[in-house]
Amino acid sequence: MLRTLAATPMIVVMALGSALAGPSQKVVSFDVDGQKVVGTLEIPEATEKPPVILLLHGFMGNRDGFQIPAVKEGMFARAANAWAAQGIASLRIDFRGCGESSGSFEDTTISGEIKDAMAAVDFLQSEESVDAGRLAVVGWSQGGAVAASLAGRTTHRIRAVALWSPLVMPEATTPAVFGSDVVKAGLASAGRAIKFKLPWGPDVSLKTAFFEDTFAIDPVAELANYPGPVFVAVGTNDTVVTPQPAFGQLLLTYHKGPGELWVRPMDHAINGFTNVDTVDELIAVTGTFVARNVK
Repeated sequence: MLRTLAATPMIVVMALGSALAGPSQKVVSFDVDGQKVVGTLEIPEATEKPPVILLLHGFMGNRDGFQIPAVKEGMFARAANAWAAQGIASLRIDFRGCGESSGSFEDTTISGEIKDAMAAVDFLQSEESVDAGRLAVVGWSQGGAVAASLAGRTTHRIRAVALWSPLVMPEATTPAVFGSDVVKAGLASAGRAIKFKLPWGPDVSLKTAFFEDTFAIDPVAELANYPGPVFVAVGTNDTVVTPQPAFGQLLLTYHKGPGELWVRPMDHAINGFTNVDTVDELIAVTGTFVARNVK
């Protein structure tokens, strides 16, 4: 069943327990193919075996998420704190080649990030401070494509999936953002890294495997293998993954389980570089969605 949520403000906080003290954080790590993946595990105090959300960041990001200028706080770090206040734990990870994790960013592929996410789910199964049987996944941008693929592939139960401005069709978005000449050069580079400038400024180097992956990974088909509830948040002002809300709708059209499409006049970064209001709204609505499905 598909429900499209109206674009009227809805800030709902669902508490999972009694009044909570401040959350605790610890840095954790696990190995993937001999390389270290680093994450922050945030646990709400006074809550025994809480449900847990796995957070997956976007392209060239890190586990705290991009910094919101208005509050000088990373988007995922802010979300984790808000959800901890609801009695929900979280694990936010740096994909290999990003943040504090091992590896070089030029070796990044979507497939590699899916492997990191799968390993994170395995790690949570043995983490005694959380209830991994009540697991949800949240992914932003490219992390949304990873989250969709993880949900469709893992043998562990995932109770809910939330995709924020997700990458839906990598084979279409990558040449639109990087330029078709860059994609052609990347595909022809015979495994070597090519260097190019991103539209928003920084230089980046990526190897052939990244570009090949954009044609091999299909988040729509991956998510279709997941039977659980899905929440998709998209912005009509998104110029990166566009057109919207058509791309968000596409994910849910082929998803056979319950789905919600949340549409706002926001950009790809959820208006986070302008203000914090839309980010906070999305954090709250996502927390409610997760809480409803991990009972």
